[in-house]
Amino acid sequence: MSGAIRLEGDGPVATLWLDRPKKRNAMTHAMWAAIPALLDEAAADRELRVLVVRGAGEDFCAGADITELGVALAADADGSSYRGTNARAETALWATPLVTIAAIDGACLGGGVQLALACDVRVATSRAQLGITAARLGVTYPATSLHRLVATVGAPAARRLVLSAEVLDARNAHRIGLVDRVVEPDDLDDVLGALTAHLLSLSPVTQLAAKELVAAIERSGAVPHELGRTWERVAQASDDLTEGLAAFAARRPPTFGPRPEPRSR
Repeated sequence: MSGAIRLEGDGPVATLWLDRPKKRNAMTHAMWAAIPALLDEAAADRELRVLVVRGAGEDFCAGADITELGVALAADADGSSYRGTNARAETALWATPLVTIAAIDGACLGGGVQLALACDVRVATSRAQLGITAARLGVTYPATSLHRLVATVGAPAARRLVLSAEVLDARNAHRIGLVDRVVEPDDLDDVLGALTAHLLSLSPVTQLAAKELVAAIERSGAVPHELGRTWERVAQASDDLTEGLAAFAARRPPTFGPRPEPRSR
């Protein structure tokens, strides 16, 4: 079933496809398990800088595959199997050195929201529907996902979403900050192309530093002094700084180099 999730590369941009359109891209245990290795493969290519997460067909992800969820959770008494696999996949997406974009169309429920929250940017079409419907099934929503939800939309909105199992349309999801931008379905590919081109025009040193420093704040509320100084030293010594200053002086667009190595792992 891991074939239902696949990685496709196109120059400096890769796409992680959830590919079970007949099941609305519902996530199986095997699909969750496949994510870390696919992301490691993408991160190993230093020329890759942006990762788009998309669902094949008309939906992003309708959540967990309900036909196996009950059995999987019942057999996961200590949280090391299904829950552990789920958490590792989410953490791998959140921690990847690539800039990540969730391209949300149609249903984005439960586990789909998990994946979207683990991305840096969320773009939704006007027909997207987003919600956390765990209360309809009697399961708990993962703690790390709740942490990201609260960090993204605030505690009152997060509490309301989980307690009510409300499914929001794209406009209301944007209003509370769950998505960053809403576009028409026919415009999604063009918007993604423009967004990835813009991200690729910027410094990968700055971007990766920002990802790691923000992640540190999310983990502990502050940036460790040495991590901050490490990235300052990397930036000061990088070709990106030299190129950025030269381009500014010459009034031309900069041409930055490949993505640097992570520093916080």
